[in-house]
Amino acid sequence: MAIDWSPFVDVVRRHQRFLITTHVRPDPDGLGSQLALADALERLGKQVRMVIASSWPPRYTFLDPERRIARFEPPGDAYRDVDVIIVLDTGTWNQLGDFGPFMKASPATKIVVDHHISQDDLGGMLLQDTSAEATGRLVYEASMALGVTISPKAANAMFAALATDTGWFRHKNTQAETFDLAEILTRAGADPNRLYDQIYEQNTAARLNLLGLVLSRVKVIENGAIAYSEVRREDYAITGAIPQDTEDAVGYTRSISGVEVGVLFLEQPAGGIKVSFRSRSKVDVARIAELFAGGGHRLASGATVQSTLEDAKTRVIGEIKAALATA
Repeated sequence: MAIDWSPFVDVVRRHQRFLITTHVRPDPDGLGSQLALADALERLGKQVRMVIASSWPPRYTFLDPERRIARFEPPGDAYRDVDVIIVLDTGTWNQLGDFGPFMKASPATKIVVDHHISQDDLGGMLLQDTSAEATGRLVYEASMALGVTISPKAANAMFAALATDTGWFRHKNTQAETFDLAEILTRAGADPNRLYDQIYEQNTAARLNLLGLVLSRVKVIENGAIAYSEVRREDYAITGAIPQDTEDAVGYTRSISGVEVGVLFLEQPAGGIKVSFRSRSKVDVARIAELFAGGGHRLASGATVQSTLEDAKTRVIGEIKAALATA
């Protein structure tokens, strides 16, 4: 559903100091959207700062070589003077980490710009379009509403957002309009070849070794309808990898012929089990994720279960079986 950007434009015109954030464990859609929106606001003479409430993912350093996106450290005293807080690419408290309590207490105007189905009430203006393939598209629309010319820097950030959230134009959320926007961004200065090389062809040996463990543990059940694997806490020390190296690994579970739902269970270093879901078409995994206080898209979602690895597998797979039975 198309967004009416006029309330957003009004807020931007009336305020000067902006703080932009995205979800924990940020991906190129979250990071690229932050960088592109910051560029648009700064072109209007606004003061902009950017934070994330988790460690920086090293594979995306090329997106922000100046490291303008800072690690948020509670209680966040350095940001108490902001006029507006903008949350991009998520609308749930559990995806804001340590930033959540700061945001709840802040008197700043709050705006959420997101394309996910799952939403909490974050206490501000919600600009949501679940038909958008990426939040990067929404940032492009916001920039157009503000009357800002897209710079090459912003074009690269938005292209990274658009391309990765569509699996480099392979996923079902890819539309004819996706290619139209890709052309616009390329003409504005985006470099698709460089972006693909930086995102997908700069792996570390540690990341590949961790992926090898994931692949070696894949199990296929329910007559081939469910595939799952796991990352154990000790795997990071064994391989030298880091938690961010698990990104995209869940896709291999769904890539198996005949699998309807692929799942990856990850033991978190700080506790709990992160669960990543991917569905081929029949099962709405966002609904399953919501049962565990998570959410996302119909075909791609996530949640965190506060339990042991074995308990999380039992509970989550049980819900997937139930969903398949009624699909």
